[in-house]
Amino acid sequence: MIEILFGESDAGAMKYALKHEKGLGSDVICLPFMLDIGDISQPVLSKYRRDLIYKMLYHYQWGADEEMSAELRSLGGKYSRELTRLKSCLKNGEPLRIWYSDAPYSICGMMWLCGKLRRYRGEVYAVKLPNFIVKGETAVEHSGWGEVEPREFTELLPLQRRLTQIEIVMNAVRWDALKRGNSSLRAVVNGSVIGVSDSFYDFLIWKYLGKEPRREVEIIASIISQNRLGMSDWWFADRIDRYIKSGRIGIVKDSDKKYERVLRLNEN
Repeated sequence: MIEILFGESDAGAMKYALKHEKGLGSDVICLPFMLDIGDISQPVLSKYRRDLIYKMLYHYQWGADEEMSAELRSLGGKYSRELTRLKSCLKNGEPLRIWYSDAPYSICGMMWLCGKLRRYRGEVYAVKLPNFIVKGETAVEHSGWGEVEPREFTELLPLQRRLTQIEIVMNAVRWDALKRGNSSLRAVVNGSVIGVSDSFYDFLIWKYLGKEPRREVEIIASIISQNRLGMSDWWFADRIDRYIKSGRIGIVKDSDKKYERVLRLNEN
């Protein structure tokens, strides 16, 4: 059984679980193409997609040097090898298990993968991350598989189900429709993935940023922690940058470390 996930942290958690838990598969394939963001009419290994992923990952590295930049640039080769491994598994008819969630990057990855599985006749299983996991007398929400504990992968195995060929084709057709629409962003609304404009989440910036000065890290942390969208903080940092350039958001105190900047909403 090959375990397939759609985020680096998700796959990292699964790889750790494979070493410490029983009942899971033999290997992990990571397909972290972040297909909820940007142009999806181009191949996942296109220069456009590689540059977008580089921009997102480089954003996390404060003060990243040339060596770090080169390492991140080389991820295209890593992702290419993951795709090659997937093709080999399909050729050999190995059973697959897809771990996905309602996080836009994850469910978009799942639908894209179904497009590759249209003619696959091997066994395909899926495990969807539940809205919450009960732990004793409490319930814990997770926005992605990267947040679950290793033992929870095995505890949630009873949720797996085999995907029928009809389900695989339906997901592939939905992905085809999203590709034709090719919006700048995809979001999960009432359980469905739809194409939206890049300003779709901007209302959350205005919710947590007013005329009183506030650190950028606090604004973004509030958005991420209080809304459980499964969106990267990079997205909101990028949107804030755009509004700084347009003049709608002002910098009260600047910093070389972007998240340490103090911001406020400018007067109309």
